Formats: sequence, C-alpha cells, structure tokens
Amino acid sequence: MTTIQELAADERTARIILAIASEPGDQVTGMMLRTLGATETVENALAETHPPGPGGDTWQRRLAPRINADHIQRVLEDTSRHDLRVLIPGDPEWPSGVDALGDRAPSALWVKGDPKPLAAPHWDRLGITGARAATGYGVHVTGEIAGEAVVDFRQVISGGAYGVDSAAHRAALDAAGTTVAVMAGGLDRHYPAGNADLFQRIERDGVLVSELPPGAAPTRWRFMQRGRLIAALSGAVVVTEAGVRSGALHTASSAINLQRPVGAVPGPVTSAASAGCHRLMRDGLASLVATYEDARELLSSVRDGAQHTVRVRAGLENDALDPIEVSDQPPHRGLSL
Repeated sequence: MTTIQELAADERTARIILAIASEPGDQVTGMMLRTLGATETVENALAETHPPGPGGDTWQRRLAPRINADHIQRVLEDTSRHDLRVLIPGDPEWPSGVDALGDRAPSALWVKGDPKPLAAPHWDRLGITGARAATGYGVHVTGEIAGEAVVDFRQVISGGAYGVDSAAHRAALDAAGTTVAVMAGGLDRHYPAGNADLFQRIERDGVLVSELPPGAAPTRWRFMQRGRLIAALSGAVVVTEAGVRSGALHTASSAINLQRPVGAVPGPVTSAASAGCHRLMRDGLASLVATYEDARELLSSVRDGAQHTVRVRAGLENDALDPIEVSDQPPHRGLSL
C-alpha cells in the first residue's frame, strides 16, 4: 500500500493532500507552502513535533487527522473518474490572478471543461454576482451586461448560484462566449442541483472551478471563501442586484481588499433587492454601472495599471511609447479659464 510520504513526494499530489486537509483560505497552510513547499508542509503536518511559528501546533492538530492515505487515494480516483484536472502553480493554465491572495491562495484547483481560458489575463474576466432571489430587473440587467461582455471578448465569471449568477452564466453561453463558474464544493456534485443542466452547458462550453476536492460538500464558510476566489480571478467585479445581507457583498469586499475595482448597478430606491448596491455606492466602495461600457472602463483601468507597473519596474516609463512633450515656451503657471 502506498504511504502518505510516498504520495506527498510528488508536488501535485502533496498540494492535493493539503487541499483535502485544509479549509479554503487557510493562511497557516499558505504560509508554510510559500516557505517550505508542498512536500515538506505535509511532512510538518504529520511530524512528531509541532511546527515552529504562531499557530503551528493548532494547525497541526487540525490537519493531521484529515490526512488519510485511503481518503487521498479515493480523491485521486474520483478526480480521474469524473474527468477532472488538477491545476497547481506553474501549470500553463494556472490563473495568475489568484496569486494576489498571497497566503490565502488555493493549494490547487480542480477544473472541469477547457481550462485554457483561465490562463488569460484577469482583466479579460468580468466577475458578476448578486442576489439569489433576483428580481426580473436584476436578471435583465445582468443578462445585458454579461452578453455584451462576451461579445467584447471578455470572459464572465460567477458562482453558479440561482438568480444573478445563473443569469450571468446563461447570457454568456447564449452569446457563444466563455463563462467560468466557481463552485463551493467538489465538482463531482452539482450544487445547486436545480442548475444541473446549466453546469453541463458550462462543462461543455466553459469551465467549472473549485479549490475543493471531489466529495467535498458546500458549507457557509466555503461559500464565503468562494467569493474571494471569484474576486481574485476577475479583473473587476460588478454587483447587479443585492440586498444588505447578500453574500455578493462579501465578494465585493474581497475585490476591494485585492484592489480590484467594484461596480454596482443602481435599482429603484424602494427595492430592498438593490439596497446592497446602493450602500456600496453611497460608501464610495463601488462605481455606478449602468451598462457594460461602464464595466468595460473598470477592466481597462486594471489593464492599463498593470501595463504601467510593468514599464515602471523595467525602467521604461519614459521610453518612446510614452513621449515627453518638448516646448520652447516657458511653463505656464496658475489657472486659466
């Protein structure tokens, strides 16, 4: 029988082990991955002594009981049986945008469908999220924005839930575009079950993504952490409709923490379903988005900012692509009308 140490000798399998044992967003696991690598992190979880550093003993007590060779083998078999792929950093399809999460980045990603779109720059992906109990207005506006986004060669990313998420995915698919659904559980189980037909369409014409292994059930914590992954994969996030307690606001908060622009669609002032969007705009956390063109400006600002950063780091901020105007006239000072 293969031992855990033998399984963990392979970087990909070691990351799978850590994804099985850890909950999404586990910073201690992320820190150890960054400093030690996957194989040694697994060794530390199973070591006789506690790992050094704050929280090391608690982390070890939490992970060690979850590392079981039989369970790991079942996950590997289920991954193959359900035609899933596992991506890790360094793979050509690994989405570099999630690296912005730092120690809260996923250990690995399970995908079903064509993973190549994940390699696109994150500013080519528009995150759209909102209320599960969406109104007709919210579904209509979501469909308009998502449909125009894919016509503009952008990918639409959302969470596969009822309401706004479903409307975004369907509009992208109906416009023959690419959509990415980030799931809060294993990809061997479709949740919510009522969207099974939609998920099959996404598997065929887009891609399903999860940081959780096959067999993992969605939980409240995993739904919240899914929001941070949607934000990291997106160049900008647009909330088309959301109440004041909507989970979509957690996704918006994650985007803000990652310094990704957030847009919000206004609704009737009497509509509780738009109260969360209005609060984002009132507090200066989101730009007003009325049409896809507004969302496009948010994505363009991310692209332009990334290109500027690259040029500055390369010492090219004043090269021929960014000419300095020369004038014989003395500089003008003061204001003019």
